Amino acid sequence: MKKGIFIAAVLGAAVLLGGCSGQKSGVTASASSDTAATTAKETGSGANTFTVGFDQDFPPMGFVGDNGEYTGFDLELAQEVANRLGRKFVPQPIAWDAKDMELEAGNIDCIWNGFTITGREDGYTWTKPYMENSQVFVVGKDSNIKTLADLSGKIVEVQADSSAEKALQADGKLAGTFGTLQTTPDYNTAFMDLEMGAVDAIAMDVIVAGYQIEQRKADFLILDEALAAEEYGVGFKKGNDTLRDQVQEQLDAMAADGTLKNISEKWFGKDVTTVK
Repeated sequence: MKKGIFIAAVLGAAVLLGGCSGQKSGVTASASSDTAATTAKETGSGANTFTVGFDQDFPPMGFVGDNGEYTGFDLELAQEVANRLGRKFVPQPIAWDAKDMELEAGNIDCIWNGFTITGREDGYTWTKPYMENSQVFVVGKDSNIKTLADLSGKIVEVQADSSAEKALQADGKLAGTFGTLQTTPDYNTAFMDLEMGAVDAIAMDVIVAGYQIEQRKADFLILDEALAAEEYGVGFKKGNDTLRDQVQEQLDAMAADGTLKNISEKWFGKDVTTVK
């Protein structure tokens, strides 16, 4: 399935044909050059690389491991897709609130890091959802906050430009009851703020919340009432159907041969993927 090689072969043939066309060779070479530029633009930042934008402070989806290397569930999926496409995998950490700028500039081929489709349907070209998620609130285990109503007058923290922030903006009635709704660059900072008592609750992805709580071995809990249900997908620059289709084809193949299931069980102890 190494489509980058296939495309290169087609373009090479076009150049050879141009060289055999006599006086029209200049026109043909120009057309071939334009085709190559268009193909590179459509398929990604480089024909031989697959550059994935991610938040390096978002375990277990993407983060810096104990060995100093980038790791995570989403990054492992992306690495496998890159291998199957015959491309070099390049994990590119980005500031989450600058992700659109990075994508538009062509610095990354896609955003793949617990990236919520819900509410962003028209902003990107998406793969099919590969995982379900929900936005929840995390509080201290000894907190008197048991329901969403108990958040009234409290300090709630959320990552800037996250799905949780967008969900709270959409549900202005709930957010309006908070004493303060403040943002933070990453959820590692948010958990430290909660542990120190600087905030009363964190609004975030349930998948990430569960992982953080387990890893920190701290006395946090997730409220039973969820803020919103959503789905994760891989987001590409609007109109980049070519690369999206290549990635989707590999995700489908990974679901069929059990690779998705195996990677999911490695990170979560069960299969949480939804690609069938």
